Amino acid sequence: MKIISSGPLAGWKTRLALMFVALAAVGVFLLSPADGPKPAEPARGAARPALTVRLTSPQKLDWPLVLPANGNVVAWQEAVIGPEIANYRITEVRVQVGDQVRKGQILARIASDTVASELAEAQASVAELEASAAEAKANAERASELKEKGFYSSQLNTQYQTAEHTALARLAAARARQQAAGLKMDKTGVLAPDDGVISARSATVGSLTQPGQELFRLIRGGRLEWRAEVPSADLGKVRAGVVATLVAPGGETVKGTVRAVAPSVDPQTRNGLVYVDLPAAGAVRAGMFARGEFQLAQSPALTLPQSALVLREGFTYVFRLEGEDRVAQTKVELGRRLGERVEIIGGLDASARVVEAGAGFLADGDAVKVVEGISK
Repeated sequence: MKIISSGPLAGWKTRLALMFVALAAVGVFLLSPADGPKPAEPARGAARPALTVRLTSPQKLDWPLVLPANGNVVAWQEAVIGPEIANYRITEVRVQVGDQVRKGQILARIASDTVASELAEAQASVAELEASAAEAKANAERASELKEKGFYSSQLNTQYQTAEHTALARLAAARARQQAAGLKMDKTGVLAPDDGVISARSATVGSLTQPGQELFRLIRGGRLEWRAEVPSADLGKVRAGVVATLVAPGGETVKGTVRAVAPSVDPQTRNGLVYVDLPAAGAVRAGMFARGEFQLAQSPALTLPQSALVLREGFTYVFRLEGEDRVAQTKVELGRRLGERVEIIGGLDASARVVEAGAGFLADGDAVKVVEGISK
């Protein structure tokens, strides 16, 4: 005999049974393995290469031994040009800063009308005294003749001779004043004392000249020099004639020649000055600060290209090939630099093969694919 339940209790039991069936189905689905074949695991020992690289070997080159230094670029000699006559007005300025001038060239004009009148007065005075001197000379000669004939006394003859000498002395003084006026007239033109370049100009049309006033500055011959500061310990290595290479603030390089080495050392800095002649037409200007180096001698260097070096944690490394396809991070010590190459002074054999470029993407022990051929 079957008993059929009805009412609210029967509905609740049905829903509970359906819930258990659904949870069981979900558990079976989650625990069952996925359909299809499993992916094959990569074979151990066959790692994919991290990078395709080209190798290079250290190259031995003869490089110059250099001594770095810093210093200022200054004029070899700078002439200060001023007026030679005072309290006269400047009427014309003929040059500007940067102009090339020749020795004796007129740089400025000073008003000459007053000086011209002084010169004319001096010339007239000379003419007058020349006539007086001629008359005094004739009187003295006549007095000498008459004295010999007994007509003039010795005292009178002496008076005529003294008058002649006095007239000649006055004439000489007048001629000196004339010469001074002529020189003053010549000074109304301000002249260049030497060939060179105008580096400064303070002359202004209409201003009055003053004693000791500076009108122009002239770099004699347009010559510049680099006054390099070298430590006293290295000063003896530099000799006259040594080539120096400067790097201008704009990056240009300028070559010069050592002219002289200072005989003394600054007691405060313990540095000595080395004077380097520079070409007149160059990338440097007077007043610039420049870095440079002196090429002292030649010596062999084991070098690598800059691209092979990696800077990590304050040290420099290269990636050296070990075996067929593995690289090892190797710490190296650097020396001189020349262009795109750097000297290796420690940490690497001359026969080693290192990654030429792209080493920054590698880690110690990475596998690489090597491109055939070793570049130098």
